[in-house]
Amino acid sequence: MNAENEHSDNQRDPTRRTFIEAAVLISGAAITTPVLEAQTEQALPGLRRFSLTINQVRHDLDLEPKVTLLDLLRERLQLTGTKKGCDHGQCGACTVIADGERIVSCLALAVCYEGVDIVTIEGLERGGQLHPMQAAFLEQDGFQCGFCTPGQICSAIAMLGEAKKGMPSAVAHSVSPAEPVELTEPEIRERMSGNICRCGAYPNIVAAIRATERS
Repeated sequence: MNAENEHSDNQRDPTRRTFIEAAVLISGAAITTPVLEAQTEQALPGLRRFSLTINQVRHDLDLEPKVTLLDLLRERLQLTGTKKGCDHGQCGACTVIADGERIVSCLALAVCYEGVDIVTIEGLERGGQLHPMQAAFLEQDGFQCGFCTPGQICSAIAMLGEAKKGMPSAVAHSVSPAEPVELTEPEIRERMSGNICRCGAYPNIVAAIRATERS
């Protein structure tokens, strides 16, 4: 067989190596395309339209169900006064007020708060005037680095409301919500124990809360 005939035969009968390479490419494309499409569908779950009222402003938003209230506030609405600390519901830096009750927004799914009146640190002032608790924190020097302060203030405001309703604590003398709780220093410290201040400004925080309560 001359060289020309040998070249012609190779064109008609591909080698085993060429055949395997072609088969792998074809089968690989057939397998990976559905897999990639499935992964894309999983990575992009359907958005849902929700309406949230934050600081007396209604926001109509398309959200994934997994978005936390904290991430929504900071990343979508640029309300960065609410801080992300531990992101595990343990430090209290992300505390906001929802229908008068304090919640840690890092553990709250935003979509669960449709129809709820949410207040962050940015929504406390009225007509350019600080909320009395904000003013007391300034007067009593209730902060140092300031990172935990927004959560401390929101928690303290809601805590005063809880005490007025007679809600008991672990150190309360009575567990019957029949009358307002006397906010002694141990009571305040216990009720604010979910808010950590790494700078250790606790005595001044207690003083600010007591000053607000008396005003």
